[in-house]
Amino acid sequence: MMRSPHAFTVAVRKGGKPGADIALLRETIVPIGERYPLFKIKIIRGSAALFEALWLGIRALNFSANEAIEDIGGKKEEISALAMAGTMLTAIAFSLGLFLALPLLLTNLLGAQFGALKGNVLFNLTDGALRVALFLGYVSGISFMKDIRRVFEYHGAEHKAIAAHEAGVALTAENARPYSRIHPRCGTSFLIAVIVLSILVFSLIPAAWPLWAKGLSRIVLLPLIAGLGYEFIKYSAKKCGNPLIRGLMLPGLWLQRLTTREPSDDQIEVAIRSLNEALAMEPR
Repeated sequence: MMRSPHAFTVAVRKGGKPGADIALLRETIVPIGERYPLFKIKIIRGSAALFEALWLGIRALNFSANEAIEDIGGKKEEISALAMAGTMLTAIAFSLGLFLALPLLLTNLLGAQFGALKGNVLFNLTDGALRVALFLGYVSGISFMKDIRRVFEYHGAEHKAIAAHEAGVALTAENARPYSRIHPRCGTSFLIAVIVLSILVFSLIPAAWPLWAKGLSRIVLLPLIAGLGYEFIKYSAKKCGNPLIRGLMLPGLWLQRLTTREPSDDQIEVAIRSLNEALAMEPR
């Protein structure tokens, strides 16, 4: 999947088979900030971009899943958009439960056993540390799954294709292969930025609040944290030559070693096809 300022494209090997024809989804997009000036404001634009990316992600998953399904009895059984949306909503609920509710609950239980954890700073640091541990454990665990590993390989292919384009070389698998699978503007870096920022923001919530209030505040503050994370990634990509900024970026770059894998040339070709389509759709 590739997203340029005014285009959204998805390239998929039909049937999920290497060497098969590439199916394409191509759509022109009017950025939400151009439609609604409110969403050009810093912080707010980050939250808007997150929800827009989520919606496009659902579209991309629906398209790719349908293209990967084999024909059954001469007829392709397609996954409906409603079924895919339901799956995504379930995944979001699972993520909120695992990475927000569970660390909070565990910290609250620990606080009942150890009085020192009832202090505001230590309580929120413990909550944040558990959140980071659960996230890293989850990503590490799923990376052993064959299908997820293949997704991570395509993730690496996307980064190599983008790096080759930014370097100004011809977009071929041979040219893109030597480039790093790590990219500073990756969504993985955004996720780790959100987790770290959540520790800082949630530390402002009094430890004396009841459990339900703490949980609700974490959901309410998510758009703010997402907006701050977006601004950090956007700024750091421009200032990556600064040693301090580079140091702050390191956790996200390290995490990409889990969420990307070295792709095959076949996978790089798919990423390049998607990127070329997106570039071709941009206004001249």
